[in-house]
Amino acid sequence: MCGICGKLDLTGKPVPETLLEAMCRTIAHRGPDDHGILMDPPVGLGHQRLSIIDPSPSGHQPMSNEDGTVWLVYNGEIYDFENLRRLLLERGHRLSSRTDGEVLIHLYEDEGVDCLRRLNGMFAFALWDAARKRLWVGRDRLGIKPLCYFWDGSRFVFGSEIKAILSDPEVPRRIDPEGLDLYLSLNYVPPPYTLFRGVRKLSPGCHLVIEEGRLIETSYWDITAGSDARANPNRPPEADPDPKAYGEALFKTLDAAVRRRLIADVPLGAFLSGGLDSSIIVGLMARHMDRPVQTFSIGYRDLPSFDETAYAREVADFHGTDHHEFRLDHRDVLDAFPAVLKTLDEPFADSSAVPTFIVSRETRRHVTVALSGDGGDELFAGYRMYQGEAWARAYGRVPGFLRNGLIAPLVNLLPERRNAPGLEAVRRAKKFVRGMSRSFTDRYCGWREIFPLAQREALLQEPLRRDLYRELARRAAARSAGRFPGDVVNRMLYLDVRGLLHADMLTKVDRMSMANALEVRVPMLDHTVVECAFAMPGGVKLRGRTGKAVLLEAFRDILPPSLLHRPKMGFEMPINAWLRGELRFLVDEYLNEEAVGNQGIFRPEAVTELVRRHMGGFQDTSWHLWNLIVFSYWHRSYIGS
Repeated sequence: MCGICGKLDLTGKPVPETLLEAMCRTIAHRGPDDHGILMDPPVGLGHQRLSIIDPSPSGHQPMSNEDGTVWLVYNGEIYDFENLRRLLLERGHRLSSRTDGEVLIHLYEDEGVDCLRRLNGMFAFALWDAARKRLWVGRDRLGIKPLCYFWDGSRFVFGSEIKAILSDPEVPRRIDPEGLDLYLSLNYVPPPYTLFRGVRKLSPGCHLVIEEGRLIETSYWDITAGSDARANPNRPPEADPDPKAYGEALFKTLDAAVRRRLIADVPLGAFLSGGLDSSIIVGLMARHMDRPVQTFSIGYRDLPSFDETAYAREVADFHGTDHHEFRLDHRDVLDAFPAVLKTLDEPFADSSAVPTFIVSRETRRHVTVALSGDGGDELFAGYRMYQGEAWARAYGRVPGFLRNGLIAPLVNLLPERRNAPGLEAVRRAKKFVRGMSRSFTDRYCGWREIFPLAQREALLQEPLRRDLYRELARRAAARSAGRFPGDVVNRMLYLDVRGLLHADMLTKVDRMSMANALEVRVPMLDHTVVECAFAMPGGVKLRGRTGKAVLLEAFRDILPPSLLHRPKMGFEMPINAWLRGELRFLVDEYLNEEAVGNQGIFRPEAVTELVRRHMGGFQDTSWHLWNLIVFSYWHRSYIGS
C-alpha cells in the first residue's frame, strides 16, 4: 500500500522538483518505507511506498518498462498478479521485480487501457506514456483506494489525498458550496465532489486519460444488472432457486477471495469486531493459514451497550486465534482526536473514524496487513434501514390523517437518546417517521440524511437553494430500478454500494489505517463476491426481520452458535453521552456564537439551538453537533480561523 501524487503541466512550465517533494511529504504516512520521484516534462510523478510484496529495492517506484517510455506510480494490491506475471513472461516481457504493480505497465503495453478489466484488486494509479504524451489515471471497481485531482484545462494535479494537491500553490483553497451541502446532508462528501472548488474525486470503477489537451473520464465497471445476472459465473443454477444453492455459491466465492488476500511478505492479521462479517473473514482465514490468525478488537470500558469484545473473544476462542483486545474510555478518544482530524483534508463526521484510527494504530504494532469484514452490511442487507423499507409499506397503508395528524406528532414529542436502550428505540422511531414518504427515493434519503433540506436552509448563511443530494439519489435510484425491477432490497443495496460504501466506510478505513501505515484488505469487496451477491434476489438476503440471512446459512459451520442470534451493534463512539460530559469542551470551543459568527458560514442562532436541544435532553442532536465540530476544525486548518 502506498501514496501517489503528481502533476501534468501543459502550459510549458516544468514541474518543480520541490513541489513533488512537498506533495510526497504530505502523504509520507501512507508509505514510510521508500520514496521516489520522476521528472519527465511535462509531467512529474511522486511515490511513497509501504512495502508489502517484494520489499526489495526492485520494487522502487516510479517504475518503468524496459526502455523507460512508460512510467507508473501505483497504490494498492492486484491479487491475481502471479497469473498475470506468467502470462506476461509467456508473451516475452522482462520483469524486473516480483511486485504486483509492475504487471500493469506491461499489460498496458499489450492491451492499452482495456487491461483494467483483467485486474482483481484494490488500486489507484497514474501511468505516463511518454511516447504518446498520455497520462492515464485509474481507480478500482469499488473505490477501496482513493484518487483525487484538480484540472483547469491546462494543469492536472493528483494525489491519494487532497492535501497532496493543496501543496501546489496554483490550486486555490475555496469551499465548494455543493460539496458543503452534501457534507451536511451525509456526514461525508461523495465522489466526484469534494469540499474544495475545482478538486474532484475519481469515481469508483472509472479511469481517465489526458491526451492532446483533453481529459476524458470513462466508467469501466458497474454492478451486474439483474436482467444480466444469468450470465454471472458466480450465480447458482437458474433451475435451482433454493437459498441453499445461493449460500454454497457464496461460500465458494468468498473463500477464494479470502485466500487471494493472504499473499504478503509481511505479517498479516484481521480486525475482529465480534460481528458477523469480521467473524466470517476470520473463520475463512483460519481454514487456510498454517498458524493462528492474529486478531484485533476494540471496546469501551464504561459503556457496555457499545462494547462487543465479549463476542469477539468467543470467535477468537472458537478458531484459536492469537487475540489482542484494546479497551477505550473518553481519555483515549481525547488523545486520538487531534491525530484523527489531522489526517482529514476534508471534513468527515463518521464518529467511528476515531475507534478505527485507534484499532489501526494498535494493530500496526503487530502486523502490516489486516483483513476486515467491510462490505457485508451493504451487500447482504445488514442495516436496520432495509427492514424499515418493509415496515414503510405497512405504515403507508395507515390513513394519512392518522400518520401525519396523530402518530408523527406524538412520536416527535418523546425524548430520545442513543446510549439508553428504551430511548434509542424512540430515536429510531422518530427517524423512521421523519423519513417516511410514498416515494422510494425520498424514504431512502430521509433515513440517510443528517441535516434535511429545511435544516440546511435554516443553518447556512447562503444555502444552495436546491436539494442536491436528492437529485443525485433520484438519478441513482432510476438506474437501480432498471437493474433490479421489483426488488426493493437490491435497489437499496445498489444505492449503498455505489454511494455510502466507498464514500463513507471505505474512506474511513483507508484514511485511518493508512495514517498508521497499515494496509487493510476487504475480501467481501472482491468484485466476484459483489457480483455473486447481486445475482441473488433481495429476499435471500433479507427474510422478514432477519438481515444477512444468506450469510448466516452459508457460514453457519464456521461461526460460534451464539453468534447466529446476537443483535447487531455498530462501531460508533458513544458521542451522545460524551458531548454532554467529557467532550463538552469541543462544543464550547468550536460551536460558540462568536466562533460560528467569525466563520461566516452558519447562522449562530441555528447552531445555538442545536446545542440547547442536545444539552437540555430535548432531542438527540449529537450527529448534527459532531458534523459541525468536525467541519469547524477542518475550516480552521485549511481555510482560516
